[in-house]
Amino acid sequence: RFFYPNTDEGRQAYLDDSTNYINDLLERAPEFFSRLPNTPLEVRRVEAYREQPGAPQHYSPGFADGSKPGTYYAHLIDMNSMPKSEMEAIAYHEGVPGHHFDWALTAENPDIPVFQSTHYIAFHSEGWALYSELLSKEMGGYQNPYNDFGRLMTEMWRAIRLVVDTGLHHYGWTEAQAIDYMLSNNPIAPGAAVAEIHRYQVIPGQATSYKIGMLKILELREKARVALGEQFDIRGFHDAILVQGALPAALLERRVDLWIESVKAR
Repeated sequence: RFFYPNTDEGRQAYLDDSTNYINDLLERAPEFFSRLPNTPLEVRRVEAYREQPGAPQHYSPGFADGSKPGTYYAHLIDMNSMPKSEMEAIAYHEGVPGHHFDWALTAENPDIPVFQSTHYIAFHSEGWALYSELLSKEMGGYQNPYNDFGRLMTEMWRAIRLVVDTGLHHYGWTEAQAIDYMLSNNPIAPGAAVAEIHRYQVIPGQATSYKIGMLKILELREKARVALGEQFDIRGFHDAILVQGALPAALLERRVDLWIESVKAR
């Protein structure tokens, strides 16, 4: 019930259902975004030569001219590491309105330099993607309560990362301690937990960017809502966050402040 069969049919069902979640949300996107990407998005299985059990799904940007689509890649070699309850949140995180909107809208903006449209700052990009998991609930996603529970689990997982990353790189935790903490505090599949810890070991600090970035975007959204009152437009706020490229926290706040000032001046 909670996993697809570990067969070719089960893997195709995962890809098809993920695509349907993304397409359903894309139809509702104009209520929340004033701009939508022209770059198409595809959901694909990771190629066999680089597929790993329990490895994280990921997004590969497309080209702004449409010659290459953005791609949400899923590791499907072990379907027992891919619970159905989390797949909807992951589809929104990697696809719409997460990484695909982030990368495509920036790349398609002709008013910023190329280096700015391709620059990755984990705080901004991963914070946006985790914020997108929550935003998708406002947009009408997670009609299945199990999937909404899965969303909460993935958010808790990002909070656990704050502890585990700090434990590994500041307090000297062993790999076994980190895996045990993750398994004790989140119903993550064991294979996925091992893959996650291996990832944190080789990119110190990156795992903390998701939750910290999400919290900052929520803070800025509330700041803008209070400052603008009836003038607040969620579509304009999302433009301010996305279309000018990735920024660190202080500069992102300055960008939102400038947007607030521009709205007040109308």
